[in-house]
Amino acid sequence: MTITLVMVLGLATGIANADYIFGTPENLGPTINTSDDEKIPYIAPDELSLYFTSNRPEGYGGQDIWMSTRATKEDPWSEAVNLGPPINTSAWDWCPCLSPDGCTLYFGSGREGGMGVHMFDLWVSTRPTLNDPWGEPSHLGPNINDAKIDRAPSISSDGLELYFGSVDRSGGLGGGDIWMATRETQDSEWEPAVNLGSPVNTEYEELGPKLSADGLLLFFASGLSGPPRPSGMGYSDIWMARRPSRDAAWGEPVNLGQSVNSGEDESFPHLSTNGRTLYYTVGGSPFGGPKGDLYQVSIDPVVDLNSDGIVDALDMCIIVDHWGTDESLCDIGPTPFGDGVVDVQDLIVLAEHLFESVP
Repeated sequence: MTITLVMVLGLATGIANADYIFGTPENLGPTINTSDDEKIPYIAPDELSLYFTSNRPEGYGGQDIWMSTRATKEDPWSEAVNLGPPINTSAWDWCPCLSPDGCTLYFGSGREGGMGVHMFDLWVSTRPTLNDPWGEPSHLGPNINDAKIDRAPSISSDGLELYFGSVDRSGGLGGGDIWMATRETQDSEWEPAVNLGSPVNTEYEELGPKLSADGLLLFFASGLSGPPRPSGMGYSDIWMARRPSRDAAWGEPVNLGQSVNSGEDESFPHLSTNGRTLYYTVGGSPFGGPKGDLYQVSIDPVVDLNSDGIVDALDMCIIVDHWGTDESLCDIGPTPFGDGVVDVQDLIVLAEHLFESVP
């Protein structure tokens, strides 16, 4: 097999969708969700801190940013705490998104100093270390914000791409679209934001974008406060687009299907850094309305490639037989959505499950 692997290295690659399955969606429970409205989760890279938006009465304004922690991923979430000033104010403060090191917080706010409708703009706060308090937030300026409503930021792992949703912005395709801004370095000014265009944006509403850690997957919702795109499961569904590289265009989005989406409203997705858990909102509305809760669902690769009930050398041989191709059955790594080519990443994922029995 080693000889075969060496011979097929360097073959032409393509774009594929890996085979994967979703688990059963789980409500994050009473320390996170209440009888009030919880929405817009952000999970830290180690999955030990969860930031989200809530309108529970113990806050400072109509919507505040809250945080819950846990000692390990097997432990329950602690009672959520309000981030307090200067992040939260008497205005709406919502849509949290952190840099990978946890020291930069991007969020939406209706506080004084904004320029949009009800001053709903994007702001940023920093702290020197994880143990320091958050600094006074700064407005992201007119290259990001405009006279409409800007919300739900998502920063790339290198800090050089910022995705966000904007409502009724000039140059958009629908009532709500996804926009992106770039910068040369983390110390540079943001370039003027551009509309992602088709096929991500449509004449319908797209909102709540979140990038995967590698920057090759874009999750978002369609609908919720405006008409949804066709072929969905409910009024608001979660969709995913992918690109083969950071320089490539986004491909045609796909609906995540009935394991995630339902007749209820699903929105504001966030994929864990390891790609194995999707956090998202069920119910709720960006501007109040029905109560929302936070959910999670596991994502697992299909590793029993020949469906014989066990992961073994026969499955490895199937990967080798398709080495260098875009065969979706074998494109299981990086977990769980693949990278468009059957290669050593897929063998690594399969090896993690070697000799497991599959129901």
